[in-house]
Amino acid sequence: MTQPLSPQRRPTLLIVGCGDVGLRVLKCLQGRWTVWALTSTAERMPALRAAGARPLWGNLDDPLTLGRLGGLADRVLHLAPPPASGSTDPRTANLLRALARGGRTSRLVYGSTTGVYGDCAGEAVDETRAVNPGTDRARRRVDAEARLRHFGRHSGCHVTILRIPGIYALDREGGDPRDRVRRGTPALQAADDVYTNHSHADDLARACLRALAVGLPQRTVNVCDDSDLRMGDYFDLVADLWDLPRPPRVSRDQARAALSPMVMSFMSESRRLRNLRMKRELGLVLGYPTVREGLAAPG
Repeated sequence: MTQPLSPQRRPTLLIVGCGDVGLRVLKCLQGRWTVWALTSTAERMPALRAAGARPLWGNLDDPLTLGRLGGLADRVLHLAPPPASGSTDPRTANLLRALARGGRTSRLVYGSTTGVYGDCAGEAVDETRAVNPGTDRARRRVDAEARLRHFGRHSGCHVTILRIPGIYALDREGGDPRDRVRRGTPALQAADDVYTNHSHADDLARACLRALAVGLPQRTVNVCDDSDLRMGDYFDLVADLWDLPRPPRVSRDQARAALSPMVMSFMSESRRLRNLRMKRELGLVLGYPTVREGLAAPG
């Protein structure tokens, strides 16, 4: 069984997959923790060091490069995506084998996806709903979640799984919704539209830190804001707030002919997430309770 941190010792965190959200976590910590950041790209090391992390080279696809991870950190934030194909996540398996060799990790937080629920036909969804992945992308996350829960049960580590919907922020590369609106990417007509859910990148970073501090063992938590919008209405809001043309509305058949299978997969699942665990168990107070506040914030 892992032991609690000594109050005299500075906590040590390992971030695996230190992209945009990981960098926001580093900014929140402001040097109060010792933070290692695993990267498989040597060119990223200067940026990670400048952000306050100690870069560590390693590749989740190559277990032989992960030998230093065991016993390195008290807490682990796992934000690395699975491979791009297949229905399992060998990267998470390799990481957990490396961590098991040290036996030091007391808390592990994993950034999963709400895609594990599959299409819920617009119903309200909390964490008690059974997973029903409709794509291999989601099946890889289900596999990772199962591996992590098994690791937690057998190691004594408190594993908290954060199920995350669409991450956005005006200053997030690839996450600025204005880019899609400017491209004129169509949205579904009202009769075909789906409910979508959102998490501002800054709120997600703070949720990660709350989970690292107080997350319950082997627990899943939806991390999303309080918005209740269909996807087309969301992009209409983006357009209106920034004085951009609203996206054209098309039928599902027209969208299928114009958009990639990846985009269509997101437009084929409808659910309205509930976030009571996030508020009650993690104690997170949202900085951006709805997308309106998040979109209006300076980017």
